[in-house]
Amino acid sequence: MFTGLVEACVPVRSWEAAGTGARLVLPAPELASDLPDWEPVLGESIALSGCCLTVIEIGPDGSVAFDLSRETLDRTWFEERIAGRPVNLERSVRLADRLGGHLVSGHVDGVGHVAAVTYTGDGGWCMTFEVPVEFERYLVQKGSVAVDGISLTVVDPRERLFDVAVIPETLARTNLGTAEVGTAVHLEADPIGKWVERMLLAAGRLG
Repeated sequence: MFTGLVEACVPVRSWEAAGTGARLVLPAPELASDLPDWEPVLGESIALSGCCLTVIEIGPDGSVAFDLSRETLDRTWFEERIAGRPVNLERSVRLADRLGGHLVSGHVDGVGHVAAVTYTGDGGWCMTFEVPVEFERYLVQKGSVAVDGISLTVVDPRERLFDVAVIPETLARTNLGTAEVGTAVHLEADPIGKWVERMLLAAGRLG
């Protein structure tokens, strides 16, 4: 489980096809710089741009590798050869941690795209995202959504579009700082909303 508060943003060192899947490696110097207190552990769960992955190898230099299954590639923008592209990183939450964002499972519900970027005059940006048709029902005014693993608040949802106000700190610490119109992003709906929907469907209260 995660909170949507990004701890580091580092470029992918390498992406190599492996059978029907792939292997993704994050570089050591950037990890050591951004997370000096982190000692990676084999089997540890890490959210990379909102996608929960497992540490499968730790290099002698401290680099960290992850295996991407065919299912992961089919549901994310990780299917692209993304060496050099920045990804947001968050370690799994501990029971004693503050929940500064919202509950995030690291299970990608869909891939959306940046539809517009507008400067707000205060150092931040208003970013508009377009979501898949099946995701729009989870867009609730002032509700939570994870975009590339970042906990954001939905503003002015309208069918498949919604806005978010992105402050300068978020731009500086995440890959939204380099995002532009057309950039693909991972989307995860608020899990509480999905649980409620599931229970109502089971009870026959939703069509």
